[in-house]
Amino acid sequence: MTLAILARKVGMTQVFTERGTVVPVTVLEADTCRVVQRKTTGVDGYEAVQLGFGERLPKRTPKPLTGHFKRAGLGPQRVLTEVRDPGEVQVGARLTVDLFTAGQLIDVVGVTQGKGFSGPHKRHNFKRGPVSHGSHNIKQPGSIGSTDAARVFRGVRMAGQLGHQRATVRNLEVVRVDLDRNLLLIKGAVPGHRNSVVLIRDSDRDATLGSPA
Repeated sequence: MTLAILARKVGMTQVFTERGTVVPVTVLEADTCRVVQRKTTGVDGYEAVQLGFGERLPKRTPKPLTGHFKRAGLGPQRVLTEVRDPGEVQVGARLTVDLFTAGQLIDVVGVTQGKGFSGPHKRHNFKRGPVSHGSHNIKQPGSIGSTDAARVFRGVRMAGQLGHQRATVRNLEVVRVDLDRNLLLIKGAVPGHRNSVVLIRDSDRDATLGSPA
């Protein structure tokens, strides 16, 4: 079975180890993760499974998607994503947190919190200019390139949208697995705001780090 699952970010808390050390953890709930579709090499050209998460109102679901979910024997799902090299899973199956064990290293993929339009100092951690002797260059970005080209080159770090981008945090440790409530407690922070949906998968670097697979 595939070592990947969709979960909802509940929030952060802290737990105590047997030695009395405080560990900050992120609580992830994977209660409604379902297998919507299985893609094969013969039909689609690659091996993957499509995972669904959350409930969606039928009246707000397009008819093609309604038929797609109906073929899988499921109701409308709010979030859909694909996972490559899935292993043996059945369409319509419910995935739970028993795929993972305490002490295992995982990767968490999510969308970072959006901060809106931000200046270069906040967005790229620029230093401010001098604030003495009548300087007017306190919040300016400084030079943005050569003047001979008579244009600004693509990729120059300037003001713009901050956050709301897909990000992957690797090698996070699973501190605790709650099978009764279908919860995962992950050491540290994961991308995304509260109630956002993240993808949890087995770490790609487990073999090189010598951690349990």
